[in-house]
Amino acid sequence: MLKLVGTDGSRYYSWMLEPGRHTIGRAPTCSFPLSDRTVSKIHAEIEVDRVGHRCSITDMGSRNGTVVNGEAVKTKVDINEGDEIVLGQVAFKVALCTDTDPKVTRTRTTSRLAEVDPEKSVFLSINEALRPLPSKVTERPEVLPTLFEMAKIPVLPEPQEQMLQRALKLTAKAIPAERLAVLSASPGGHDIETMASLLPQEKDLGSFSLSRTVVDEILAEKTSILIDPQVDPRFAQQQSIIMSNIVSAMAVPLFDGGLVLGILYVDTTNPAHRYNDDYLRLLATFGNLIASRLLNYELIRERQEKQVLDAELRRASMIQRNLLTRQVPRLEGYSLHAYQEQCRLVGGDLYDLATLPDGRLAFVIADVSGKGMGGALLMSNILASFRILYGDPGFTLERVIRQVSKQLFRYSAPEDFATVFAGVLDAATHRLSFVNAGHNPALLVRRDGRVQCLEASGIMIGAFDAADWMEESVQMDPGDTLLVFTDGVVEADKDDCHYGDERLQKLVCENRCRSPEDLINCVIQDVVEFVDNSTTSDDITMLAIRRE
Repeated sequence: MLKLVGTDGSRYYSWMLEPGRHTIGRAPTCSFPLSDRTVSKIHAEIEVDRVGHRCSITDMGSRNGTVVNGEAVKTKVDINEGDEIVLGQVAFKVALCTDTDPKVTRTRTTSRLAEVDPEKSVFLSINEALRPLPSKVTERPEVLPTLFEMAKIPVLPEPQEQMLQRALKLTAKAIPAERLAVLSASPGGHDIETMASLLPQEKDLGSFSLSRTVVDEILAEKTSILIDPQVDPRFAQQQSIIMSNIVSAMAVPLFDGGLVLGILYVDTTNPAHRYNDDYLRLLATFGNLIASRLLNYELIRERQEKQVLDAELRRASMIQRNLLTRQVPRLEGYSLHAYQEQCRLVGGDLYDLATLPDGRLAFVIADVSGKGMGGALLMSNILASFRILYGDPGFTLERVIRQVSKQLFRYSAPEDFATVFAGVLDAATHRLSFVNAGHNPALLVRRDGRVQCLEASGIMIGAFDAADWMEESVQMDPGDTLLVFTDGVVEADKDDCHYGDERLQKLVCENRCRSPEDLINCVIQDVVEFVDNSTTSDDITMLAIRRE
């Protein structure tokens, strides 16, 4: 009989080509499922004759094609031992199964936990199980060579499933066993799944019936266990732990760095191979080596996931920066400057400036609840809503704030809201109309040094279905400067002390004759000096408008 073996770089596959038709692809219903993205849902079909010696493969209209020995498959093609098959970017080889080839099960089988408590089974703590092996064990000719090979497992670069298969084969060389399995437990130990198994070719792994006490002891107490169903009457009443008619079984925790990553299980039906404490200690040693490698896989996966997340955040950060106004509109008789610094790659502050159809300047600064990705999503929603309404012929600040608030309330969670300062400046009349929706008071610094705080005229947006905001207005005289900012400025802290509104007002007053850009730079420098170069805990956004 032939078999198909290969790897996609992260998983190892070994499939027996038994008589019949077998589909290969990403679809979970396929006979041989593959998770690689270059493989189509139903990529190819393999047909095996009744005696299992003649095989053929047919491409099922896959997107990336099927290749046999370097030639693209267009019709049914015979395959033989030694042939190389490529599906998308996943390579396989056709190999001959020998009588000694074990059947390696790849399916993750959910198992049940029986309410069976062992009475006469042997429990050993992990420290006890990992004591130096007795000389009578190490003197056995198969033990030391196996230990040397097992010691390579933590450092060899290979897919996890391939490693587990090799580890179980090595374990079987030193410990007489008919069934071996590496199991993983769900959080809380409620379900057991098979990560890899090794068993006689003609047999099936079947379903597990593990004692809850055994699992709890192994996972919580890091305990190894030697089970003898013939001696323990409660296990004798059961059909099996993994299979019927077992004579002896052992289970040890895959323990490394304080974590139990799974369970290594072996059993036998041969009365001549009844296990003892020495076998249990040897199995615990193997389990410890396997666990070291499993932990390394976990760390690699975490690093890869972090790299993917970091890349997504960088992409989101670039998108968010591009959403902001790149070029400040020109307004006759005025100079303007906007600034934003986020404490994370993405944030919840926003600012926007636009010229309305009638020539007036509209601007908005907002601070949404939350930080990070959630805040960034809210920010983009609010920004898009404002930009749609700029072209509304009936544009008024009260109407826009009310509509954006309803939109936010209707399509977001109760804890999602935003404070907003929105204004419209008419260069012809020098009239500044504004609505402060629960935002920090903007500072209007007069030419003579007086500071007028433009206080809130309503609550934050998105908090309630119905709310009212009052539109107010002030006159911008020559030499006056308006500074709108988010709370990241005044709440910058050091040793539990905030930068504060008073310090900001004093600084802005002293630098009121500077250009908007220079004024904002002064504020940034003063905030940095105040926090003594500590990491800021909130986004900082500012907009300065000065009448020349």
